[in-house]
Amino acid sequence: MLNPIKKTIELPDGRQITLETGKLAKQADGAVELRMGNTMLLATVVSAKEAGEGVDFMPLQVEYKEKFSSFGRFPGGFLKREGRASDYEILTARLVDRVLRPLFPDNYHADTFVNITLYSTDGEEMPDALAGLAASAALAVSDIPFNGPISEVRVARVNGEFVINPTFEQLEKADMELMVGATYDNIMMVEGEMNEVSETDLLNALKAAHAAIKEQCKVQMELAEAAGATVKREYCHETNDEDLRKDVHEKCYDKAYAVAKAGCADKHWRADSFEAICNEYIESLPEEERDEKTSLVKRYYHDVEKEAVRRCILDEGIRLDGRKTTDIRPIWCEVDYIPGPHGSAVFTRGETQSLSTVTLGTKLDEKIVDDVINQGRERFLLHYNFPPFSTGEARPVRSVGRREIGHGNLAHRALKRMFPDDFPYVCRIVSDILESNGSSSMATVCAGTLALLDAGVKMKKPVSGIAMGLITDTESSKYAVLSDILGDEDHLGDMDFKVTGTVDGITATQMDIKCDGLSYEILERALLQAREGRLHILNIINDTIPAPREDYKPHVPRIVTMLIPKELIGAVIGPGGKVIQGIQEESGATVSIDEIDEGGYIEVAAANKESIDKALAMINAIVELPEEGKTYKGVVRSILDFGAFVEFMPNRDGLLHISEISWERLADMAASGLKEGDEVEVKLIEIDKKTGKYRLSMRALQPKPEGYVERERAPRGERGPRREGGDRPRGDRGPRREGGELRGERAPRRENHDNQD
Repeated sequence: MLNPIKKTIELPDGRQITLETGKLAKQADGAVELRMGNTMLLATVVSAKEAGEGVDFMPLQVEYKEKFSSFGRFPGGFLKREGRASDYEILTARLVDRVLRPLFPDNYHADTFVNITLYSTDGEEMPDALAGLAASAALAVSDIPFNGPISEVRVARVNGEFVINPTFEQLEKADMELMVGATYDNIMMVEGEMNEVSETDLLNALKAAHAAIKEQCKVQMELAEAAGATVKREYCHETNDEDLRKDVHEKCYDKAYAVAKAGCADKHWRADSFEAICNEYIESLPEEERDEKTSLVKRYYHDVEKEAVRRCILDEGIRLDGRKTTDIRPIWCEVDYIPGPHGSAVFTRGETQSLSTVTLGTKLDEKIVDDVINQGRERFLLHYNFPPFSTGEARPVRSVGRREIGHGNLAHRALKRMFPDDFPYVCRIVSDILESNGSSSMATVCAGTLALLDAGVKMKKPVSGIAMGLITDTESSKYAVLSDILGDEDHLGDMDFKVTGTVDGITATQMDIKCDGLSYEILERALLQAREGRLHILNIINDTIPAPREDYKPHVPRIVTMLIPKELIGAVIGPGGKVIQGIQEESGATVSIDEIDEGGYIEVAAANKESIDKALAMINAIVELPEEGKTYKGVVRSILDFGAFVEFMPNRDGLLHISEISWERLADMAASGLKEGDEVEVKLIEIDKKTGKYRLSMRALQPKPEGYVERERAPRGERGPRREGGDRPRGDRGPRREGGELRGERAPRRENHDNQD
């Protein structure tokens, strides 16, 4: 007998989120069905009863998956089934992972799997903003130890007002959007992008998001209580030796503190020195105890090293590499570093180095996005690579990892709002991290800016980025905000806060917090200190390349764009693409066309101006509307008794009557000398308003003979007599002359002659 439990959350704008457990996936440790409108997510969590042998970390795996059937769609590709996770799914899973991971107990090491699946959507609500809430609710109704609940919301500023979990339509109008994850008491994670907002605006957005999260955490607590899940499982994943822990601290702390205080900029020296202290202690143990106690000693020594580094910073203001808390490591950068790409730059900050390249392409190089909800094309791409040699690791290079996708996405969001509007090229930045000790994603932002300027991209404003750290002591209330953190300061510290922006404001941010009780006062201090560092780096970028190149490099393909009426798109493409393919073959240019609201958007790209001009001329000839009185160069397509048909514009033929070929009377078409395929110059003398037929003339472009008397014609609608070629009035039924010959009375007309002229 089912006994489901349901709770409802009401958003500030009246929309409702429903959480229900006890109906689906009951064999999982925890399962919650989340609904908001027509959007439905199912989150499940399962954790092993015991930890794996030798595991001393939290083996958490978070997966987010969207079913194509949720939106009534078939997957693409040959197999027609969901495959590997898309970048969007990976980024959503990372957002959830980053909030959940710090909240499991430090001594809990069992394999834990969180799966969130989108089963229904109408394309209005944004499901990624609901994934964290669903996952936390599943943990809340389970017996898995977890220091939650948490929730995540997206906050956007639309028309000056903060909106919680905006729809896709609302988000398009936003100048600021953040994903915020938090417990009832503390913000744990932030990630988002914005249009050069101030530090105060960012803090106000965080406050609005946290207020909504608190309400969602309350409802989860009620759900857990109703489900009887307030008591968590007992576990024992660690065996400790408190006497050994105390001994390690007594014999190693002062030595570790001395290394931390030495202030050496060489991270390898520091790593070797810290390791030597630990190895020395292990060697001092009785030989029969070493194997048994080595793993414990390393765990306890890690805590000693962490304490020594943190106390050195808090008590003496000395960081691992000797810098003060606000100092930024030495920077050198260079543009146009390699000749092949369309733009390139090296940015080096301390022991972190990015080699970034820019490639400019045509519309054919656009990235096609075919996710469940998101479909479209991207013209600005950024890819981030982190090879093992960048940190001195001896391991093979494998496929792109989740970390690389996440860091590349942050750099992409930092730069994309400063990318020029209506830029004709598709742009791809590739950042290869050649050396790393600190934030390589922020190095990517700086190197990407330099490479874009080197490529001649007219950015709205240059962008730089910096990573901030934090060391806190809850007992003494001391804290230190660190600018341009090292890798060890990230690992041993309480915060990793990345901020990117221009001289006028923030463009993107990412924050992960590992401590409790982080106040808005500390966040504000970190943001203001980050602004100082950001401006310092921008000055160095401006000194390196003050403005974008005046022109693109010689080997960049040139692109010209044009807009044509929608009704002419088919004429340019032609049946089966025949016309556009012919233009490309004949001109040597690449031509692409896309239908937009305003009409047909055409891009013509080639390595030289001649090819572009030729392609444009051919396109203009197709889309140009014929004008009476205008002269055209045409080709004779067919010869008839009464004249010739001339293609004076692509796919447009007009009649060149025998009487319009020359001022002299021609006995027949043979006397004209015209042949099929001849190129002739003609004038468009009439467009029939009813039939749309065209009358052409060659003689109108020739000088009129002296003494020539123009024959007068009566208007066509009149039935009165008219003369043709000086002969008898056409109203007479007697013999009449045509072309100098006498025709019999009421003789039949020549074939095909009656419908012409």
